[in-house]
Amino acid sequence: MKLIIQIPCYNEAATLPATLHDLPRTLDKIDKIEWLIIDDGSTDGTATVARDLGVEHIISFPHNRGLARAFVAGIEASLAAGADLIVNTDADNQYCAADIPKLIAPILDGRADIVIGARSIAQVEHFSGTKKLLQRLGSWVVRMASNTDVVDAPSGFRALSRSAAQRLNVFSKYSYTLEMVIQAGQKNMSILSVPIRTNPPTRPSRLIKSTLGYVFRSLGTIIRIFMSYSPLRFFIALSSVPLIAGLILSARWLWLYFGGTPRAHVPSLVAAAIFLLAGFQLIILGLVADLLSVNRKLLEDIQLRLRRRDGDSS
Repeated sequence: MKLIIQIPCYNEAATLPATLHDLPRTLDKIDKIEWLIIDDGSTDGTATVARDLGVEHIISFPHNRGLARAFVAGIEASLAAGADLIVNTDADNQYCAADIPKLIAPILDGRADIVIGARSIAQVEHFSGTKKLLQRLGSWVVRMASNTDVVDAPSGFRALSRSAAQRLNVFSKYSYTLEMVIQAGQKNMSILSVPIRTNPPTRPSRLIKSTLGYVFRSLGTIIRIFMSYSPLRFFIALSSVPLIAGLILSARWLWLYFGGTPRAHVPSLVAAAIFLLAGFQLIILGLVADLLSVNRKLLEDIQLRLRRRDGDSS
């Protein structure tokens, strides 16, 4: 059993030594542990520091591509290196590395495909009240969209089995955390949350530069992934608004018409027709999108077979 611990990095030369110092080199039920650093266009010598500290695998981007791209590159490199288990953590030493055994235990026991470390948000002192509220709200929305029981959806401390990593695709350029959970839930993977500890902050978050911006980006990601994997449900839910409005206006017009009103109420009739037409058009879009999603699933099955074949050949 081979475990690869991957760490996306962007100008982390100062914090990386402490993070690597805490990572395990031996664990029960694990035959081999290797480290992988994804240097996302750093300009402070992060890759050199990682090499000097004995990191086995280093990927260096010529320029910054974003957290999501770095995460995907790490997953692909870990699979190519023969990882049976992959653990992702942050370079700023936010997560307590001593909890890695707790993180991988459900996968080793065959109880989960993906395990996400759940921070005790209420007890994280450097989180503002607004951020704590948004974390809880965001996790709730992700649970609804993914049909999972994930407690801390934005947590980057997570473990994946090899088969789960082979089935995942990340399309976002911003962050992988929410998209990965929704996609895994829609693909009926088993996802568990385990409580983990956090270390004192070493620097401000580079991902969340603006709380409002983070909320809008996260909301866009949730909508896009849910629309990709459950298009019919999405468009039917969307169509319910104009359909209900059209039915109400239609019922109102019929009540007035058969009630003997002297006016024709043409504007109400036209508005009802517009709303009903818009609703039916959204349903048709949902049917077309659902057919397209079948094609996407077939392509993903082909991709999975190719990944497994390449893994077996390597």
